[in-house]
Amino acid sequence: MSKTVSVRLSDRVYRRFRKLAEQDNRPLSNFIETAALRAIASEEFADEFEMAEIRRNKGLNESLKRGLRDAAAKRGRFA
Repeated sequence: MSKTVSVRLSDRVYRRFRKLAEQDNRPLSNFIETAALRAIASEEFADEFEMAEIRRNKGLNESLKRGLRDAAAKRGRFA
């Protein structure tokens, strides 16, 4: 079920959102919801450059492997 949420926006931000929503030919609420979901998704996943950095980090990778082995063997505490 959908929920209604009130958001306070400055006039400048409101005008910008309204203009962008109109350019996409969609309601303002849908534009704001989509923008928020995209922002969340970009924080949840690593982009290709971050992944390359993670793959190069040998210490991090070894730690992750140890953690996976410990989890599989049910060793340690998991919160």
